[in-house]
Amino acid sequence: MLFPVYVQTGDETHAHGVEVPDFPGCFSAADSWDDLAGNIQEAVELYCEDEDMVVPSPSSLEKLMASLNYQGGIWMMVDIDTGKLKTKSIRLNVSLPEGLLRRIDDEAKSRHMSRSAFLAMSAQRELGA
Repeated sequence: MLFPVYVQTGDETHAHGVEVPDFPGCFSAADSWDDLAGNIQEAVELYCEDEDMVVPSPSSLEKLMASLNYQGGIWMMVDIDTGKLKTKSIRLNVSLPEGLLRRIDDEAKSRHMSRSAFLAMSAQRELGA
């Protein structure tokens, strides 16, 4: 999912500093532009790890650009793989047809996965997350 990130550009002696507004307090840095996206992904993953939170939708770049909180830097859109974010799991109760549940369990077992992991993976794939 594409998220806007604010970059304070660095120079020969300073790294590029990054803020991810949709994840308040999430910062990253990189010495080179090539390393920036990977470092941002890692920072967001650490920010979300085991947190009881819903992954936010990306903010409007136009609204962020108009904010006085962000002056002197540049904006980038970075593809953050939200499927890798490990937020706190929430227990739920669902009802499924017995035959479908049996097929799910068989497939999960063949992939050495739990039922929950298989259902989460399938939902993420279906939703394009």
